[in-house]
Amino acid sequence: MTNDRSTAWRRWVRHPQTTLLRKAVFQVHLWTGIGLGLYIIMISVTGSVLVYRNELNVATTRAPIVSKATGPRLDDAELSAAVVRVYPGYQIERIARARNLDEAVGVWMHRGGDSKVRLFDPRSGADVGPWKPFGLAVVDWIANLHDNLFAGPVGRTLNLFGAIATVLLAVTGLTIWWPGIERWRRSLVLRRGVGWKRFVWDLHGVIGFWSFAFILVFGVSGIYLCAPEQVQAFADWLEPLTDANSGGRVVDGVLYWVAYLHFGRIQGIGIPCAGPGFCDQTTKAVWALFGLAPAATFVTGTIMWWNRVLRPWLEGSKKSRTRP
Repeated sequence: MTNDRSTAWRRWVRHPQTTLLRKAVFQVHLWTGIGLGLYIIMISVTGSVLVYRNELNVATTRAPIVSKATGPRLDDAELSAAVVRVYPGYQIERIARARNLDEAVGVWMHRGGDSKVRLFDPRSGADVGPWKPFGLAVVDWIANLHDNLFAGPVGRTLNLFGAIATVLLAVTGLTIWWPGIERWRRSLVLRRGVGWKRFVWDLHGVIGFWSFAFILVFGVSGIYLCAPEQVQAFADWLEPLTDANSGGRVVDGVLYWVAYLHFGRIQGIGIPCAGPGFCDQTTKAVWALFGLAPAATFVTGTIMWWNRVLRPWLEGSKKSRTRP
C-alpha cells in the first residue's frame, strides 16, 4: 500500500496528466465552470465595479436643489396638499426637510404597493425630481445584484453556494494547472509562437495561477459575508471564547481580515495604507483588476471548450447528416 501511494505521488509530481485524479478534477472544474458561467461573469464584473462604490457615490451625488421661487415657504399641510395634487391617491408617509429650509424637501409616499420618494420645492410645491439621483440608484442596483441577486435572503443563500463553487473552481483549477515538476516554470508565463489555441490554454492557466490567491480570498470571504452567523459559530467551535483569549482570538482576527480583504477598501486600518491616497487607490486598482480574473478565466475556458469539444462535435454531427 505504501509503495502504491509513493508511486501515485511520483506520477502526480512528474506526469499529472496521466493520473485518474487529475482527470476527475478536470471534469469537476469543467462542469462547475460551465454551470456557473454567467453567474461568474456577473459576480466578477459587479464586484470589480463595487470596489469603487464610495467614489461612484460621491461622483453621482448632485448638489442640493435650492428653491428659486419668491413665495413664502409652505408648511407641511400646504406641501402635502401640493404633493397630492401632483400624485393623486398617494398617502404621504414622511416629510423630511434639510437644515437649509430653502433646499428641496423629501417626501415619502405610497399608493397600494407602489412607493415613491420625491423632492419638492419648499416654496412652490413643484416636483423637482427623485430623492435619489439616477447615478446613485444605478450603484445601489449593482450592489443589490451583487449582494442578493435581487432576491433578498434567498439571493444571499444562492450567493453562498456561488462562493463555495468559486472556492472549488480555484482549488480544482490550481490542481489542473500543475504541469509536472519539470515544466512548472514554463507555465507561469505566456509563450510566443505556440498557435492561438495553445495560447488561449496558456492564458487560461496563467490568469488562474496568478489570480489564485485573490479568487480564493473572494470565495472564502463571500462564504463569510453570505453566512456570517454560521461561520462565526464554526470559529467559536474552533477556538472557544475563554477568559484567557477574550482580549483577542486568532479566529476573530482572521474573520476581520477576511471581511476587509473582500472589498479592497482598506484605508484607515494602517496595513498597508494609512488612509486615502495613492496607496489606497493602488490597492483598489489591484482588487478591481483581479476581481475580473474569474470572468477572464470563464471566457478563455469557454473558448477552449468550444475548440476541444463543441466544434468537433458539431462538425461530426454535420458530416453524419450529410452522408448518403
